[in-house]
Order: sequence, then structure tokens, then C-alpha cells
Amino acid sequence: MTAVWFKRPILAWALYDWANSAFSLSVMTSFVPVLLAGFWNDGADSAVTTFRLGLANGLASLIVAVSAPAIGAIADRAGRRKRGVLIFTALGVVMTGAMYLVAAGEWGLGLACYVLASIGFAAGNSLYDSLLVDVASPDIYDRVSAYGFGLGYLGSALLFTVNVLIVGSPERFGFASEAEAVRMTFLMVAVWWAVFTVPLVIWVHEPKSVPGTRGTIRAGFAELRATLRSIRTQRNLWLFLLAYWLYIDAVYTIIKMAVDFGLSQGLMMQDLITAILVTNFVGFPAAIVFGYLGERFGARRGIYLALGVYVLATSAAPFIDTAAEFYALAVTIGLVQGGVQSLSRSLFARLVPEGKTGEYFGFYNMLGKFAAILGPVLAGVVALMTGSQRVGILSIIILLVGGLWLLRQVELPDGARGESA
Repeated sequence: MTAVWFKRPILAWALYDWANSAFSLSVMTSFVPVLLAGFWNDGADSAVTTFRLGLANGLASLIVAVSAPAIGAIADRAGRRKRGVLIFTALGVVMTGAMYLVAAGEWGLGLACYVLASIGFAAGNSLYDSLLVDVASPDIYDRVSAYGFGLGYLGSALLFTVNVLIVGSPERFGFASEAEAVRMTFLMVAVWWAVFTVPLVIWVHEPKSVPGTRGTIRAGFAELRATLRSIRTQRNLWLFLLAYWLYIDAVYTIIKMAVDFGLSQGLMMQDLITAILVTNFVGFPAAIVFGYLGERFGARRGIYLALGVYVLATSAAPFIDTAAEFYALAVTIGLVQGGVQSLSRSLFARLVPEGKTGEYFGFYNMLGKFAAILGPVLAGVVALMTGSQRVGILSIIILLVGGLWLLRQVELPDGARGESA
């Protein structure tokens, strides 16, 4: 069983998750907000810097969400999804490294680099996901998908731990200030991302469908238009995508609002950073376990289990008052976060028509980019109406339950193990 993990194409594919997840945790989640509020700041108050960051994240997400299906269709047509991954990885790596060079007060240049790096990260991920069908057979999709997410959690947590140590004691590592140490983390992430992409370059191969020609882009857009017209008739596909949109919106809302919620309850930033690390370290073995659960009992049943735990955790969140309770919640989320992500990816792979993986995973990742929109708005409106942020958090359960209900309506391909509704 475990020998599958060491087959070169599978290991190389999974290591790309190890490589680029460092950008998500260290750059997106942690250190860009720190520099934007401090070293890159031109004297603006916190409300302005928050607006700037939100605008940058929104712009990057919108560009990727709109373009991902077209990028996937063109890559499918040319048989060059791996080349697309490498092009966008190069963009992400170069722009992440370039953030080291941004001088004090240059928030505009810093965010420009960040937006381009984020586009490289997200667009590369879209095509990377679609390569799952080239490195694994359908009977091991669950295990291999979970393997990638598991290594992503572990790799990002390891590098983030080193980064936190450097930023926490910059003088011990030869840096003159915290800002200089934070800037160095960008170079570290860029090198990490580039180095661990090399195995994918060497060992992952895909069959070429159509030789690249001047008409490839035009043909790719023609196929995309045809898919948009026909997807309305593919009931199982659009039901799954709608279900995924609802429940992954809830999952990403919890991820993005966790730190803000913890601060509102009076927890210290150090406690919250520790909780982030706990979630990622727990996420590594938990994601692997969910891969086996999906393989044994069915990916959909594994998602049911994960979302059920999310419902319980969300129900308990409003009653958290201490750091210990927040850590317990972090462990609980870590147990299922990778599971719901990895099994959703492998389940979707079973629904995708042959030869359309890049294009359809473009739609899949497009919904991921539009996630965490409904949840924050819903929680904010409910909190405003009730005067309680705790009640606002509870409202996220609506998205989880709605996604669960829609997922039950999906009819999966014949022979999918343990996949009865």
C-alpha cells in the first residue's frame, strides 16, 4: 500500500503541494499583512492597509477565477498542462523573491508583486490538480490526492516554523530588524517553491492530445464555450460543483476568520500563530488517514464525516474563551481540513470527462477562488442583526448543511467504491 507513495510520478506530483503550500501559509496568510501594516506602509492607518490588502487579494482571485477555465481548456487542447504549471510557478517564484527587494513605504510595488505571485500560485494550482489523473489510476485517487495535501500541510508548517523563529529573534540570525527578517522569508519561500518543483519537471509526464499550433488558443476557447453550453445538462457535475462551492466557502471562511475571531475573544497573537502551526502539523497525518478512509469507504462518505465534524466545531466555536480551548478547536479542524479538500479533489476527478481535466479543474478552482464570499457576508450580517459575533459564526452551519444536502443528490459513476448516498 505505502509503496504507492514512493512511485516517482506520484511522489513528484505530491511534492509540488509541499513546494507551493509554503507560499500560502508564510506569504499570503502571515507575512504580507505584517509588512503591509509596517515596513511597506506609507503612514496609512490600519483601515486603509486592510482595504489595500483586501483589494489585492480580491483582484488576484478575480483574475484567476475568470481565466482558470480558459487556461485549462487551452492546456488540454495542447496537451501541455505540466508546461502551464511550470510557467505559472516561475511567475510565482520570481514575484515572491522580488518582494524581498521592495523598499520601505513602497506598498504599491509590494502589492503588485504579491498580486502577480498570487496569480502564479493559484493558476498553477489549477493545472496541477488536473495532473492527478495522469499520475494515478482512479482506484487510488483518494489516497494520492490526500498524500499531496498531507505533504502540503507538513512542508508549509516546517518552513513556517523556521520563518517564525527567524522573525521572532532576528538579531540571533544576523538580521538588523524584524522587517529585514520578514523580507528574507520571501526569498526562502521562493527557493523552497522552486527546488521542490524540480521532481515534477523530471518525473511527471502527460500524454499530448494535440500538437501546439497557432490555432490552439482559438480552439481552446471554442471548446470552453461548448463546455459552458453543455455543462447545464450534466446534472451530477453541476450539482457537485454547487455543493462544493457551498461547503468549501464555509471551510475557507473558518480558515480566514479564525485569527480575527480569536483576537476578538482576547487571545494573544502568539497563541494564534501556535494554533495555525498545530492545525498544519495535525493536518499532515489526518489527510493521509482520510485518503485511506476514502479508498475504503468512499470519498463522499469521507466528506460527509469531515463536514459533520465541521458542523460540530462551528457549533462549539462561540463558546471558546481560553487559549487551551482554541488549541483544541485547532486540532479538531486540523483533523478534517485536509480530508475535505483532498477527497473533494479526488471525487471531482471521477466526474470529469476524459480529455477535459484541465478545463474542468479550471471550473473547480474557479469556485474555490469565489469561496469565502458568502460565509463572511453571512456571518457579518447575522452578527450585525443580532449584535453578537458568536451568533454570526454559528450561521456558517447553513452553508455546511446546504453543501451536504446537495452532495447527497449527486449520482456517482458505476463501480465507485462505497459511494452510495
